[in-house]
Amino acid sequence: MLKIERIPTLGDNYTYLVICDQTGEAAAIDAPEADPVVHKVDQLGVKMTKMLSTHHHWDHSGANPDLSQRWGIPVFGHAADSDRLPGLTDGLEEGDTISVGNQLARILYIPAHTRNHIAYVFDESDAVFCGDTLFAAGCGRLFEGTPADMYRALVEKLGALPDRTRVFCGHEYTESNLVFAAHIDPDNRAVADKLEEVRAKRANKAADWHDATSDEMTVPTTIGEERRINPFMRAADAEQLGRIRLEKDNF
Repeated sequence: MLKIERIPTLGDNYTYLVICDQTGEAAAIDAPEADPVVHKVDQLGVKMTKMLSTHHHWDHSGANPDLSQRWGIPVFGHAADSDRLPGLTDGLEEGDTISVGNQLARILYIPAHTRNHIAYVFDESDAVFCGDTLFAAGCGRLFEGTPADMYRALVEKLGALPDRTRVFCGHEYTESNLVFAAHIDPDNRAVADKLEEVRAKRANKAADWHDATSDEMTVPTTIGEERRINPFMRAADAEQLGRIRLEKDNF
């Protein structure tokens, strides 16, 4: 019932267009560029009703003002980011819900990458949009949070979602993340197999990410798969996660 379009933006970002099949209403998630989103909306003929942001960083929100004005629609993000999230009109907190047509998302508060980071969980469609907190086989840098924050976000919150939940993250970082995962966990057969699969998908990638096709995109993964391959989600505790993150920062 929830159709999800992956839109390549900037050099390696994912913007998502989520569409209610029943009503044709749509929302864009994490849009740094306007033109690719406008092109996809025009191509599909959907009705835009909302802009959603996971966090304030420009490469996830820069197009909010332009697209909000173009379609006369509100911009949603964490309530505490009113002073730094471009175009924010409506603040959200953990436990709030937001609709796209007949589809409902609940808000998870997952600070670590930034202090006001949120995720949008569409439970009935088995999909989570988690920005730069959880990546395929990795996690975001701790710009405004601590290892304990990231452990709570990854293991205790996102990790509590069903294994079948599809993970739609903010960047195409999967191959490099898996190289690091193989370094951390060299005997993990699941990591080795996934790295081989991802390298095959990325072997014929477009010269310009804007021209990327579904054949080369490695997102989404699933929560179940992340439990097997993601060294951060597999960390025993916050202290271990912090050590792994520091090593990744210098890898």
